[in-house]
Amino acid sequence: MHGDPNLSPEALERDGAAVLAWIASYFRSLESLPVRSALRPGDVRSMLPDRAPEHPEPFARCLEDMDRVVLPGLTHWQSPRFFGYFPCNTSVPSILGELLAAGLATQGMLWQTSPACTEIESHVLDWLVHLLGLPEAFLSTSTGGGVIQDSASSATLCALLAARERASGFRTRERGIDRPFVAYCSDQAHSSVEKAMAIAGIGTDHLRRIPTDAQCAMRPEPLAERMAQDRAAGMEPFFVTATIGTTAANGMDPLTAIGRICAREGAWLHVDAAMSGTAALCPEFRGMHEGIHLVDSYCFNPHKWMFTNFDCDCFWVRDRQALLGALSILPEYLRNEASESGAVIDYRDWQIPLGRRFRALKLWFVLRCYGAEGLRARIREHVADTAWLAGRIADDPRLELLMPPPLNLLCFRVLDEDDAPTRRLLADLDRVYFLTHAVIDGRFFIRVAAGGMWTERHHLASLLEAIRNGVTG
Repeated sequence: MHGDPNLSPEALERDGAAVLAWIASYFRSLESLPVRSALRPGDVRSMLPDRAPEHPEPFARCLEDMDRVVLPGLTHWQSPRFFGYFPCNTSVPSILGELLAAGLATQGMLWQTSPACTEIESHVLDWLVHLLGLPEAFLSTSTGGGVIQDSASSATLCALLAARERASGFRTRERGIDRPFVAYCSDQAHSSVEKAMAIAGIGTDHLRRIPTDAQCAMRPEPLAERMAQDRAAGMEPFFVTATIGTTAANGMDPLTAIGRICAREGAWLHVDAAMSGTAALCPEFRGMHEGIHLVDSYCFNPHKWMFTNFDCDCFWVRDRQALLGALSILPEYLRNEASESGAVIDYRDWQIPLGRRFRALKLWFVLRCYGAEGLRARIREHVADTAWLAGRIADDPRLELLMPPPLNLLCFRVLDEDDAPTRRLLADLDRVYFLTHAVIDGRFFIRVAAGGMWTERHHLASLLEAIRNGVTG
């Protein structure tokens, strides 16, 4: 098939086995690797030749450079001492699913370009509707349906575009924006909402950030007041993003109250549950979803807390026609009998790009190899471990919690009028751990996000000891 034996199926068997062995060895070494890279800007590039090779190199040399070039330049997101941002997990079934997807090299833009790619995705997302307790309107057999996006940022943009088209009577695509639309989110919402407003051509000046309460949740009363004010001023409220698990502190916006306001105003309600949505696999954590029957779209990221490697965002809409109205376009070269029959889903119409990977394969494998109960067990463990750590921080008179953690993220600081002691503590901890910070109501907090694949209670106990040792006074 190829003249070069290093590019043959036999080479795939040989070198693929070496790659899997390397990954397994990497996982076994995570405990001993420094979480942060010690390299300086330009160090990685200085180890690379100035020009691409003219002649083939054996794959074994590529694998050698994983140790020489790549590993020293990595932040190890899979480290059990990684507590920054949010988890970005993987797992054995996810890795193997990704490997198979790469080998198949499917382009799943249309149903006919690979029926399995489309139908497995629809089916797995229907599984998740039931597993998460989402509205039946999100099922592919109903008026809505689900699709895998690359990230929650893309899901938010797609939701906003669908809302814009619905509010304009589906005229914006042809005529442009002809009315002063305005959107809303909390002052703790992710920056992707602002970015979506810019991309959609509505403008960030038309985004209203609504104040939050002590639990970092959007306050419904100021939302209603601001929407009324904007309408009285000739603006058109059309879109609200509610967050289940804010970036800074895991705040939970009240969906029932927000949903009723949106219904009254005729605004689209989108829910961003990027990390925390995974917790809804456990019935006892579904209180955060109270009011979910009022939302128009919803997304969460299995690539954060559900052990499915990046990129994988699950996005559902109640009314697929609004989404298709915003994103569907059919050039002649894509016309085919299956699509024109209306009997199939063409996911190219549910996203920004035309092309798409077989992302559903890894998600399918994770759900099957863990089982729902296996996933629930890990989620419950992470939540319990976070509560354990929060209790001990709360008991230390030198420290204070922002609030009791709702799930697996807590924020704390050194009890001092000045932020300097907390900043020093974070700098000390970052020599061994990876932590990030948040500034809430003008105060500097250290965030601890505990949801890593390899993180266990004893890693949090070690972090707690380091916190106690690092606090002065």
